[in-house]
Amino acid sequence: IAMATTRNVMKAVRVFEFGGPEVLKLQSDVLIPHPKENQVLIKVHACGVNPVETYIRSGNYARKPALPYTPGSDVAGVIEGVGEHVTVFKKGDRVFTTGTISGGYADYAVAAANRVFPLSDKLDYRQGAAIGIPYFTAYRALFQKGRAKAGESVLVHGASGGVGIATCQIARACGLKVLGTAGTEEGMNMVLRNGAHQAFNHREANYIDKIKEYTGMEGVDIIIEMLSNINLATDLQLLSCGGRVMVVGCRGPIEINPRDTMSKESSIIGVSLFLATEEERHECATAVLDGIEAGWLKPIVGSEYPLEKVVKAHEDIIHSSGARGKMVLLP
Repeated sequence: IAMATTRNVMKAVRVFEFGGPEVLKLQSDVLIPHPKENQVLIKVHACGVNPVETYIRSGNYARKPALPYTPGSDVAGVIEGVGEHVTVFKKGDRVFTTGTISGGYADYAVAAANRVFPLSDKLDYRQGAAIGIPYFTAYRALFQKGRAKAGESVLVHGASGGVGIATCQIARACGLKVLGTAGTEEGMNMVLRNGAHQAFNHREANYIDKIKEYTGMEGVDIIIEMLSNINLATDLQLLSCGGRVMVVGCRGPIEINPRDTMSKESSIIGVSLFLATEEERHECATAVLDGIEAGWLKPIVGSEYPLEKVVKAHEDIIHSSGARGKMVLLP
């Protein structure tokens, strides 16, 4: 009987109250969830960590899950079981997700079958955990909301993180002129290796002048902005006529002068993958799977943490000295 009871529990991170990273509690006696109809159960081999998960955990985010909950949406692993009406997946399939129902910081996760995609043999599980939110968000920001066209220029502000690298790879593959910023020499080199034509160090006092010098009178057509609470006012100075800033990340308020949008008829557009329609998600998925097949979509994995170090992972994703690829948890 003891054997039978140990087999249906797993390790999972649970949040019982909103707050700092310390509210993330690793438990080893969480029941393994069951897939209901149109759901699958995945044995998690890796799970991506996204900044949004720290905002949700803190309780300062628009969406608050019911407590207690397990964070995490980007998992990669193997199908362990399928619910009723699921025909596209079977036990043993390698997959990645753009969302989970039960939470990804765990040994097993349940996901809706329409949020699950086959993981190519070209990529390992860590890379699989770096696809979901970063690449879907990058594609949405560039094309669905930013209306990017081949030949236009894009500045990726914070280009060395998960979404940043995804944006550089997609933009380069689709014929855009790609500029990126990072905070370290290593980060800048990574940005250049992943599709940027030019990289700038956003820790240098005069880096904005360097970007202006590089883009000349034209300015930049699109800015993909990961830290709008710091950069938005300056972004408006860098835009071309009809240029647009895509707000992908923000950690607080900022003061801007709306007149700066009038002088160039520029736009500030918020991006939320959460609001994508089924059709839009399908379009993102098609573009991403095509990119993996073609070989230009190659997720870069940065820091890796065991589930036991989840608190440290949440501290580091906000406070580390410079992003270098996608942060993942390894159950």
